[in-house]
Amino acid sequence: MLETIEVTTDNGVMRVVLNRPERMNALNRTMRAELTGALRDLPDEVRCVVLTGAGRGFCSGQDLTDAGAALDLEATLRDEYEPMLHAVRDCRAPVIAAVNGVAAGAGANLALAADIVIAAESASFIQAFTRIGLVPDAGGTWFIPRQVGAARAMGMMLLAEPVPARQAADWGLIWEAVPDARLEEVVAARAAQLAAGPTGCYRAIREALAAAFQQDLAAQLALEARLQGAAGRGADFREGVAAFLEKRQPRFTGR
Repeated sequence: MLETIEVTTDNGVMRVVLNRPERMNALNRTMRAELTGALRDLPDEVRCVVLTGAGRGFCSGQDLTDAGAALDLEATLRDEYEPMLHAVRDCRAPVIAAVNGVAAGAGANLALAADIVIAAESASFIQAFTRIGLVPDAGGTWFIPRQVGAARAMGMMLLAEPVPARQAADWGLIWEAVPDARLEEVVAARAAQLAAGPTGCYRAIREALAAAFQQDLAAQLALEARLQGAAGRGADFREGVAAFLEKRQPRFTGR
């Protein structure tokens, strides 16, 4: 029985809701463990994951009232946050973060770990760590400079000012900002598109982009060739070509 998240699956889309609205969905030990487990153990039918928050916020970051979490921050990050973030990044299916309100501290960086981030226009992203005398963590110092550059990353982290969703989209921090009333509609359409798509191809794209910042051009070209070779041997490639020649929509199976 899950205590801090809600998980539902429909038409290949698994919706994971951070469900501590009375605490603005702050991350405690139980939530980190439950989220990690849910993303690691996807049912076979899941081909896209939507991660969002209950109530008026996405996630306010670390629950500062969580017993024991502040005793050894290094151990908490190593033993609980790192597995959770790897579960997002290594998830078998693409992950969409639907940011329905404030995403602060580790909550912001949890959202930014997703493959695609779609935010309501009223949402904002805050690297709030310096407000309590801490260093940005949960992957923020890795994700943010790669998305917006060093100058904006430094300003976000030193000044700890909210970045509104529309500005975050303009900066390239997230994919798009949409009117609040349309967030669920837009996310549902994107999730349905991904769930109907070539899942194996998506995994290869995510692997290639993750490697792109770590290696030189020659190594990246070799990786592309390997991944493309595998894709070309897959059933989804054959189906995609057949659908193109027959002028119909492809029916991908994720293989």
